Amino acid sequence: MVVPPDCHYLSLLEGCSTLKGLNEIHSQMIIVGLVRYTYITSRILASYAVSQNGDLNYAQCIFDQIQMPTIFNWNTMIKGYCRSSEPQKSLSIYAQMRTAQMEPNMHTFPVLIKACIDLNSLSQVHGQLVKFGFSVDFYVLSSLIMAYSKCGIMELARQIFEEAPNRNIVCWTSLISGYCSHGLVDEARILFDKMPDRNDVSWSAIISGYVQNDCFNEAIELFQELKCSSNEKPNHSLLVSVLNACASVGAFEEGKWVHSYMDQNRIEYGLELGTALINFYAKCGFIEIAEEIFRSMPCKDVTAWSAMIMGFAINGCDDLVLEYFIKMEETKTKPNAVTFIGILTACNHRGLVDEGWNFFESMSKVYGINPLIEHYGCMVDLLSRAGKIKEAEQLINSMPMELDAILLGALFNGCLIHGHVELGESVGRRLIELEPQHGGRYIHLANMYANMGRWEGVLKVRRTMKERGVTTNPGWSFIEINGDVHRFIVDDKSHPQSSDIYGLLNQLNR
Repeated sequence: MVVPPDCHYLSLLEGCSTLKGLNEIHSQMIIVGLVRYTYITSRILASYAVSQNGDLNYAQCIFDQIQMPTIFNWNTMIKGYCRSSEPQKSLSIYAQMRTAQMEPNMHTFPVLIKACIDLNSLSQVHGQLVKFGFSVDFYVLSSLIMAYSKCGIMELARQIFEEAPNRNIVCWTSLISGYCSHGLVDEARILFDKMPDRNDVSWSAIISGYVQNDCFNEAIELFQELKCSSNEKPNHSLLVSVLNACASVGAFEEGKWVHSYMDQNRIEYGLELGTALINFYAKCGFIEIAEEIFRSMPCKDVTAWSAMIMGFAINGCDDLVLEYFIKMEETKTKPNAVTFIGILTACNHRGLVDEGWNFFESMSKVYGINPLIEHYGCMVDLLSRAGKIKEAEQLINSMPMELDAILLGALFNGCLIHGHVELGESVGRRLIELEPQHGGRYIHLANMYANMGRWEGVLKVRRTMKERGVTTNPGWSFIEINGDVHRFIVDDKSHPQSSDIYGLLNQLNR
């Protein structure tokens, strides 16, 4: 490879952040004759094909003019199309490459595998990589495992893993992530425990997998094991997952430890970590600390703003919800669906029906956001609590999505509060049809009959419960003691941690 004597244009390419600037640099290279060098042409092609501010169509024009493309050029085009809105075109580029008698190398298949949009194309690429002897390459194997996992074929992903002559941490971690993505956290944990070596990515994969599958206590317990028995430093992704787990179960001390760890190691409150901290403190009721972290973040995106607005909403700081929404608009940050859940929740708390309607309608008209079922739920609850039962029912009937029990439950509560007996009875029966094993639905309907003095209705509902074998779920709560999160169930005496709640509470007072 001959490198041109004047290479300062290459540094300009690396620092270029706009398509216009890239075009200007390319023009200058043409003028001074640098494009005759293969190395320079390859770098220009890569800048157009795979950079964030490139132009894939123009990259294709450059590629078509190269008389003898190198494997680097072919791989560049495969990668460019893989990252585009038409990843399947990567397979066409590969087919052209084989027609040109160019053989793939170790960098071809990991990208090509990611471009496979269905099992058929993946099987074809799998056959090709076996043909050219890349079925033993670590990164090719890990890409295959992840690809089959995404297709939902965990048996084949496991078979590839088991038959691999050599397996590194990447292969192990890929299979763990695959299991977690399909809810198979027990299989993922068994695999994790068998790993000969672990790194921060593998720890992050299993802990994040627990959080994704709502196994929050397991995630926290494993994180505590990491702190005690491993020299690995948790990466940003792992810390975000732990904070989300702590927020979900109210494990304040553990989440506070993560915050202290970040400060001690001078980890900046970036977008992900800063937002996770805001969410954690807000859900634990420390909204002032959440706001302090929000203000200290050097950069804020819509996710951070929405987390802060939602935090105010769940803590009853309704005035601050609307105040921060105005500030958010002043920064030219476009709200998202979560932002409006927080706003509508605040309107619900304050009983602001007209304001709620205005915000709800502005979602699609002003911001181009189609309301989700959560937004309809907020509005139905707001209208029902305000006694506007007819409007709530009309809104439900106008929904473009399928009705769920949460919405009906909000309407049913409104009927109970405001004495709409006939509609309440109809809604109550529909709730039971939607959730025939939900004991609470039967109890609420029976209570409505009891309030009306219709005792035959009460008996009929309870008889139906008995015939269907429906039981009521006991209430439960979390409590954190010495860093351990305990779950208590009402009247449960089957476990020492559950029955001896007074003993544990006494520990808190010591």
